[in-house]
Amino acid sequence: MSVSPIFDSSIELLDKALSLRSQKLRIISANIANAETPGYSRLKMDFENELARAARGNDTGQIATHPRHLGGSAGSGIAGFAAEVYRQPAQQAFGDGNNVVLEQEMKDLSENQIRYEAAIRMLSKKFNMLKTVIQERA
Repeated sequence: MSVSPIFDSSIELLDKALSLRSQKLRIISANIANAETPGYSRLKMDFENELARAARGNDTGQIATHPRHLGGSAGSGIAGFAAEVYRQPAQQAFGDGNNVVLEQEMKDLSENQIRYEAAIRMLSKKFNMLKTVIQERA
């Protein structure tokens, strides 16, 4: 989804968060589906801290007065952000070499779903605020 410049950076951030949460859902689902597969190493995707850092832009305290200064605008960090998916080392693997713990996956699934729904609600409120402003101006 390409975000128009009329929207503030929070809409772009929420759009990116929803996309990453969908990707994380696919990863958790793959882990659950392979819980009985011998030798399977659990996939992980942690992006919350890195996405927050990308949303803040540069941490130098300097302000870009032109879009091409300081590597672009503050929002460019969000658009270029991509989370890394990696295999968790099999330190706690069971006898068959599989390190998937269903209880952990279900916890991660629930947490991801709650955060996804929260982002949807925030995005909905943002669009409702824009709708209100448009209606009041008309």
